Amino acid sequence: MTMLWKLATFILLPVLAASVAGNNAPTVRPDGKYEICSEGIRGYFIPYGASLSNLFIHDIHGAERDIVLGFDNATTYSTSRLHPHLNGVPGRYANRIKNGTFEIDGTTYHTDLNDNGGLDTLHGGKNGWDYRNWTVVAHTRDSITFSLVDEDGEMGFPGQVVSYVTYTLTPFQWHIRMTAFATTKKTPIMLSSHTYWNLDGFQNPSTPLALDHTLHLPYAGFRPEVDNILIPTGYILSNKQYSVNDWWTAPKPLGANLSAAELRGNCGWNCTGYDNCYILNRNHAESLNWDAAPVATLASPWSGIQVDIYTEQEAVQIYTCNNMNGTLPLKSTQGFLSSPNNSTPRRPRTTPKYGCVVIEVEDWIDGINHPEWGRQGRQILGPGTGTGTGGQGRMCLRRGGVLGGEGRGMG
Repeated sequence: MTMLWKLATFILLPVLAASVAGNNAPTVRPDGKYEICSEGIRGYFIPYGASLSNLFIHDIHGAERDIVLGFDNATTYSTSRLHPHLNGVPGRYANRIKNGTFEIDGTTYHTDLNDNGGLDTLHGGKNGWDYRNWTVVAHTRDSITFSLVDEDGEMGFPGQVVSYVTYTLTPFQWHIRMTAFATTKKTPIMLSSHTYWNLDGFQNPSTPLALDHTLHLPYAGFRPEVDNILIPTGYILSNKQYSVNDWWTAPKPLGANLSAAELRGNCGWNCTGYDNCYILNRNHAESLNWDAAPVATLASPWSGIQVDIYTEQEAVQIYTCNNMNGTLPLKSTQGFLSSPNNSTPRRPRTTPKYGCVVIEVEDWIDGINHPEWGRQGRQILGPGTGTGTGGQGRMCLRRGGVLGGEGRGMG
């Protein structure tokens, strides 16, 4: 699977070219992180979960911002109980599986029940791929590749799967390529990147929240209906224009509808916010030429940083960090060490509720349990049947304001 992320700030700063640290030799930092870089962008990655740990880009104020969540030290990921799938690769099946069960060729399989008190499987179970140590098989100045062998029966899934994830940085661009091969049996495979974004690096003096970030999903006219624990019912709902789930008409802030009665319960029982799968309603030509237009655009009006996401996948899960409660610490590269100004108290150096947003690019959630959707050919793979699907993305800089324009999500 390949994914393309295009991140942009709205003004070109001459200092950007000088912001990239390092030389022509790849480096492993004292904190256990692997650094890669290119013009205007640098990132740190770790073997645990094949995870992104830091992503740096300059903003319109001339400051370098670390715009993803994480821990300061690589060893913390495997020891902290606060680790919420931080920027890793969920697998072998991302998102939820109803009752932790599915059927392939008449055989029923039972996977680890690690979510909602044992009612479903989330991101492959308690020992999913983003909780495993991957092997670094290649590392250059601008690229790193991880590999993982997931054995038959692990977390209840049938068959061995071999996977590779390559992260590459080019000028102002971040590319992700994921491949996964079923080597012995048919098995569900659906990969994603579970990156937590705060495009201000928690350094906006007005707010530590991401609610003023604007989101645009120009093709997201439909979504699977879910129950109160976010399991699809099988019905497909339209995202009516100007409703709380309308991200396709035009960009709007993540918090635009926070007080709307319709948003209460939108992300599950007793939950206000978003944890929703949006189906990408592209025509055949647009799906084939998926790298021509982004499926998602996230932008901060304060930092001027913008993320454009391109993919050949067919759905996007949006999670507005509704479950964050101020216990996950910020990194030393984020937030304020003292008061952001003289008139306000010092902020807690932790991640608050709505302090971030996750954009998971994947296929239709729990499609393995809904044959009526016709997704099983993409989500259940066997020996010789190819690899999982994906997309591409890049990061660049441009002048101007928040990119907008109308979408045609229900067209």
